[in-house]
Amino acid sequence: MRTEDVLAAIATGLWRWDNASGTVTLDGEAARLLGLPAQPVVLPEVAVRSRFHPVDWNEINGIVNLAVAEDTLAEARLRIMDEDGRVLRTVRSRSKPVENRSPDGRVDYELIGTIQEIAEPQPGTTAVHTPITGDWRRSREAFLLDAGRALAEARSTAEVLRVAASLSMPGFNPDGLAVFGVDGERLSVIGHHGHGPGDEGPFAEMRTDTDYPAAEVVRTGRAIYLPSPEDYKRRFPATWPLAQRFGRVSWAFLPLIVAGRTMGAWMAAFKHPVSFSPDERSVLTTVARMLAQALQRAGVAESERELTTGLQRSMMPQLGPEIPGMVLAARYVPTGGGLQVGGDWYDVIPLPSGRFALVIGDVQGHDVRAAGLMGQLRIAVRAYASEGHRPDAVLSRASRFLVGLCSSQEGDAPGGAGAGAGADADFHSPRFATCLYVECDPQTGVLELARAGHPDPAVRMADGTVLMRPTSGGLPLGIVPDTDYPTTRFTLEPGETMMLCTDGLIETGGHDLDTGWARLRAILEAQTPGSGAADPAHGLPGHAEAARPAAGHLEQLADLLVQAVHGPSSHHTTGPLADRREDDIAVVLLWRESEDCGCGTARPDARPARRTMLTVAQAEPERIAGARRQIRELLHDWADAEQVDSAVLMVSEMVTNVLMHTDGDALLVAEAVGELGERRLRVEVADGSDELPHKRRPGEMASSGRGVLLMEMLADTWGVDPRGEGKSIWFELEEQSKPDPDPLG
Repeated sequence: MRTEDVLAAIATGLWRWDNASGTVTLDGEAARLLGLPAQPVVLPEVAVRSRFHPVDWNEINGIVNLAVAEDTLAEARLRIMDEDGRVLRTVRSRSKPVENRSPDGRVDYELIGTIQEIAEPQPGTTAVHTPITGDWRRSREAFLLDAGRALAEARSTAEVLRVAASLSMPGFNPDGLAVFGVDGERLSVIGHHGHGPGDEGPFAEMRTDTDYPAAEVVRTGRAIYLPSPEDYKRRFPATWPLAQRFGRVSWAFLPLIVAGRTMGAWMAAFKHPVSFSPDERSVLTTVARMLAQALQRAGVAESERELTTGLQRSMMPQLGPEIPGMVLAARYVPTGGGLQVGGDWYDVIPLPSGRFALVIGDVQGHDVRAAGLMGQLRIAVRAYASEGHRPDAVLSRASRFLVGLCSSQEGDAPGGAGAGAGADADFHSPRFATCLYVECDPQTGVLELARAGHPDPAVRMADGTVLMRPTSGGLPLGIVPDTDYPTTRFTLEPGETMMLCTDGLIETGGHDLDTGWARLRAILEAQTPGSGAADPAHGLPGHAEAARPAAGHLEQLADLLVQAVHGPSSHHTTGPLADRREDDIAVVLLWRESEDCGCGTARPDARPARRTMLTVAQAEPERIAGARRQIRELLHDWADAEQVDSAVLMVSEMVTNVLMHTDGDALLVAEAVGELGERRLRVEVADGSDELPHKRRPGEMASSGRGVLLMEMLADTWGVDPRGEGKSIWFELEEQSKPDPDPLG
């Protein structure tokens, strides 16, 4: 009896699907099952496809592709439709894809298989739903969507492995998972779940030519399914003892393939029997593909983070040895998105004179090129400073260096200067940098500053008053080769803290310079460096380190400043600007220890004096507004607001008179001493002219001549002190607390 007769007797038909010619050959029984006359026939692919339910056709297409990839049988259940769209019957198809290579090298496939009718469960019975339709398909699709979303959101290898371990597959939950990576000719266990500590030992350093399923999967790039222990023992007898002790009964090993390269293998082990039907294999294959892509993304992201973090750390200096009498703290926070590198930097440079220099700067942009220019500029500034140059000379040389550096890069661009377009043109375009250079004398607290387009420093006085220190400055580095950078000099008094920062600390979150500074000022005023509790053993032999109680507090203050910009509170303190892009942040804090540093010699309990000094040059009359702002900030808690207005008016008049009636600069010194409510303010404005002020009687329409009259009317006392060269005009105000309103009035 022929094979066809035997198959016809058991209602099983034969078919041959030729992908190259697009034809399907059916025997008589197969034609009958498809609703055609019961005779052998050769039909076009479209004619046969029209007999299948559309949903089932999509399923079988995927199953066939899976069988081709894994070199296994393609099994599926199919609903046969008549010409009116009614379901005639349900059949089971089993076929084997056979590869056919044409003379021109093109690969086609031919399916050779059987088709057999199966009985559908009757209503009210407990028969299982067909695995290709109904609830199982919906649960599978929901599972794959959830798994894909979770794996796409994973940002590290550890997160990817945690997601893979938590996957709950529909109908066949794995009990143990393991992910193998390839390192040369060896397998390594990247992560596992459902095993005890140390269980990965025998598999950790396994060669890829080992008789082990994961090794074979890596070698061949094809999945291996082992439905029973007998299958495992038969196919891999050498490594069966390693797997036997875990008590699993079914295993699936799938390749992790990305862009045609096998990067590892994924094992799913089960304590219950799994037949690995085509649908189950389809789910496992889809998860393996998503897992491979997630691991690839996580690996690339981790490599980038490691590279950029290492690059930035190598460019960021250590604060170095302790400085006698001073404490330093610094923070660097790269921009929130993209590569974690940028153009901000800070540095601490020991100088040949025994002093040290603080440098903070910001190269335009926060990309790889900005980081590269930052590293080169930082080295140049350090070299110029180490040679002993003054602050103005250091910045002048740095500006020439940056101009030459950008010019050489622009000239090296393909096609000459300006030849690039898009990203290449931007990479070779000139860049500038802002910088603030401070030379510090730790013995006297004298600071000499040179500024190149950078935000001014802020000083927190010993009593908590915070002032922005206006300083002379020049253009940012890299704009004009020969630029002058005037030097500003002032003293950091004992107990005072100076803050240097880049504009990212001020403006991040939609702030401008004014609103951003107000946000930081609230943080600075709320903290008191040096107020930390000292070690009870301080003063005893061996406890000298406790004499620096502010070191930890300064670190806390640095963290609070960063949190004000990037922490949870920053979401409630957004600025008025619509543009809320993030920027790199660099901040340096310098605290000069007070005389009462916990060394056992406490000074008398007295409120420290507030003092500020400002020079207004003839060429900078706009700094008169800065002088007025300095007086207001100095007297921010003065009891009588009218006295504050009077002081601001007199200072403005005194400084303006110097600029109008002399050829020199005006030096403003203001000091407030005493307890709250009983303080005395003394303001001096010195100039280089010997001509003394005198009282004038201006007419009603006169535009000048009222300076002395204002002093007599508003100041408690005032005077003029001649000096060797020039004079000093001064006034004093006694703080007056407003009396309580009369309750009977």
